[in-house]
Amino acid sequence: MSTVTLNVVRGDAGSGTVLVPYEVPYRDGMSLLDAVFWIREHKDPSFSVRYSCRSANACKECSAIVDGKAGFLCSIRAVENSEVKIEPLTGRPWIKDLATALE
Repeated sequence: MSTVTLNVVRGDAGSGTVLVPYEVPYRDGMSLLDAVFWIREHKDPSFSVRYSCRSANACKECSAIVDGKAGFLCSIRAVENSEVKIEPLTGRPWIKDLATALE
């Protein structure tokens, strides 16, 4: 079975951060947001990420730092048998895990 490994910065301002690896089953065409949803559904329902897919005028809330560059988790495709580091956006108040406050 093919996988993608997400190394995700988890935590909050009170507890600090920890880098947690998650091995996610890969499927053709999946985005990194799809992989995060898989983690929430199968590994840890407490995983926090902001998104508003299919909501009017609320798109692009899934911003994060992916391998050192800002991007949208819904737009970045997962690569089979690869590793990626995902961190919360900087420059916004940090809430928890990948969730940051809207400006």
